[in-house]
This record gives sequence, C-alpha cells and structure tokens, in this order.
Amino acid sequence: MTPSGTHCLAAAVLVCFLGVTSAIDGGSVSLDQYHNYNRLTLRLRNLTNTYPRFTYLHTIGQSVQGKELWVLVIAGHDPDKHVIGRPEAKYVGNMHGDETVGREMLLHFADFLLLNYGQDIEVTQFLDTTRLHILVSMNPDGFEDATPRNCRSFTGGRTNSNNFDLNRNFPDYFEENPNTPQAETLAIMAWLEENQFVLSANLHGGALVANYAYDNTYPENKVNKSSVYSPSPDDDIFRFLATVYSYNHRTMHILSENSCGNEGPFEDGITNGADWYLVAGGMQDYNYMFAGCMEITLELGCCKYPDASELRVYWEDNRDALMEYIKQVHRGVKGIVMTEDGTPIASADVTVVGRDVTFRTTADGEYWRILLPGSYEVQVAKEGFKTQTKKVQVNNYVYNVLEVDFILVQIVDDPGRAPSTAASLIAVVIATIFGLTWII
Repeated sequence: MTPSGTHCLAAAVLVCFLGVTSAIDGGSVSLDQYHNYNRLTLRLRNLTNTYPRFTYLHTIGQSVQGKELWVLVIAGHDPDKHVIGRPEAKYVGNMHGDETVGREMLLHFADFLLLNYGQDIEVTQFLDTTRLHILVSMNPDGFEDATPRNCRSFTGGRTNSNNFDLNRNFPDYFEENPNTPQAETLAIMAWLEENQFVLSANLHGGALVANYAYDNTYPENKVNKSSVYSPSPDDDIFRFLATVYSYNHRTMHILSENSCGNEGPFEDGITNGADWYLVAGGMQDYNYMFAGCMEITLELGCCKYPDASELRVYWEDNRDALMEYIKQVHRGVKGIVMTEDGTPIASADVTVVGRDVTFRTTADGEYWRILLPGSYEVQVAKEGFKTQTKKVQVNNYVYNVLEVDFILVQIVDDPGRAPSTAASLIAVVIATIFGLTWII
C-alpha cells in the first residue's frame, strides 16, 4: 500500500535534519545585486568559460522582444547530451517578470553546484548521476519592465511584452485555453518535447508556500467557486515533494512564518494549487499531464521584488531546499522498454495500476516514475505488443531507484485463427482473378 500523507510528512521532516551542508558557499555570482539581461548573459557565459567540462549553455528560443531564453545545463560529465538512464531535471525562474528572487537564487545555485563539485560529496554525487537544466529567466522582457521593491502589487513586469500572463498560457487538461500561445510558452513546450524531464520546479514570489498539482479542475467542479481541492492521481507524491522543499526551507514550513497578508497561513508550508485558487493554463499542470514531468510551483517570499540587500537571506533560506528537492529525481522506479531482440520501444504507455495517468517512454525506450516507498504494479502497453505488468517494491531513500526493464512480445497473427480483414480482402481479389470460389 502506498504510504499515507502522514508518512510522507514524516519522511520530509527526516530529510530536513539530513539537509545539505556545503563545503563552499561563494563564487563568481554576486548576491548583492540583481542581474539584468546583459549582466545575466555575461554571468552565464562566465560560468561556462570557467567550467567548460561541466556546463552547456544554449538558448531554447527568444522572448517577444528577442531576448534569448538561456538554459544552463550542468552535469558531472557530458552536459551537452542525454545519457541513457541518466534522469533530466530542471528549474525555471522568473516566469512572472516582477517576481525576481527565483531568478537570482537559480543563478547562484548554478554557481554553488559548480564551485562545490569535487569537494562536497552530496553535490558531486548529484551531478555525477543527473543532468540539471536551469532556465534562470523565462520572462526576461517582464523583468526589464518590473518595478524594483514591488512587494505585493501588480505594477508592471508580471506579464510578457504582449501583456499575457505566461502562467495562464499553456494548453489545459481540463478545459480549452482561448489564449494565444506566446513565444516564451511555445519555447517551453518545444523544450519539453525535446527532453524527457522527470522532476521540475518553477520559482515565483508573493507568498511563501510550495504549491502542487492540480492548479485546475473540471468546470463542473468549480461552479461558483474560486477554489476547490483538486487532487491528481499522484497526490501523495506531490504532497511529499512539496514538503521536502518546505521542510528544508528555513521558514516555509513554520505556520507562524508563512503568512503574507491575505495569503496563508499554510499547514506544513504546502498547498494544492486549486485549493489555494484556481488557475487554468498553468505550467505545472502542463508539465505533469502533457509532458510526463512532475513539477511544483515554489513561492519564495512575501515580497516579489525585494531590495538586493535581502538576497543573501533568501539564499540562506532556500539553498538546502533547492538541493534536497531536486535530488528526489532519484526516487522510485526506472527502466528501459524493448523488443525481444533488444530494440528500444519509443512512446510506449507506462502506468502505475490504480493511478490514472500515463507517461511515455523516450526515443531510447526509457521511463522514469517517481514513487514513494511501497508495493506497486507497473504496466507497459504499446500497440502491436502484448501488455506487460510487473510488481515492484520501492524503498525509502534517494539514489536507490529500482531498475525494472520490460521486454514486450510482438503480437502476431495465429495461423489457426480466421484470416485478418486485410488477408481476407487479398484472398477475395485473388479468387476473383482466377475465377475461384473462396469461402471465408
């Protein structure tokens, strides 16, 4: 049986006491200033020049105004390519341009990882087994328009240059989204199509809470309601992931600390998105339902755009949580789906029995499924092959992912059965040509 929410919370509390301790906390990225687009670009290039073996800088597209959407990829080896069996994880910041803290946290987190690689055991183990993608700013146009020291109001910079809220701009699982997909949104969608991400978080501001799927629900469930609890099939896992972050954050999990005006307080520092307020077209639901990636939304503080002098405190609040959360990519079960001759099977459906959500295998036949400790049945199906189900037992700690491969047997016509429709048609044609009588 899958562990209850209470067990999940207990595990998260334990994680809190086993949090990260860095060997070094400094580096080339300053925490006493914000980095505008030009400075951000320069810092990212400096990191790749300083650590060429462990970094790969590329753009996944451009903003409406033509600014590059830079992604810094970090890994202990081969950062520029996918390695079979190595999970891909990501962080996304600054989706709302006026919510600026996440932008600086991710830039400094990249510096922190690179500086500590080879010196800190935990950082080294993570980078040797993971490829991490960091999109520091999803909305660089909005950041340039944002008003400094804007704590609570929407005075500018939240939206992109076309005045679209990017966190309302994705295809929605529950209802049609009438909004025109923006350049930044389309870039994210293409990025997710090219990479099978396993775990993700996007960083926001204006509250202090870890928000998990679903953000939306079916229209009939929200008549005359501004909020309603909307659990996903993996509600227990999402709750656990959210508590991992909140309990490794210095104050997010503390009830007396996580209120921001009318926002909160939040028990354990977490909330179901729709139970907080309903959002259609959100990015975290899109990641989960359309791209097979488990993503949560992190609200890092009451003030959206605090003074730069406060960034050091924000870093101390979030450093361990950023590290501990992303390590959860190494939890659950993974494997390769292949034919009897060892050929990988792409786009096979992978489901956990009892959880009504389907993930797909990669072009190399890989699958990942984050699961909590317990017994499960994993089922793999692909048209033209016999469906296969295996029982698995998941253990209770990271870096102990259970590896379970599937060999699917191709379905072939039984000679003893009646001919298939295609075979029957061919037989009729032959019989007609030779004037034979064919009984089917």
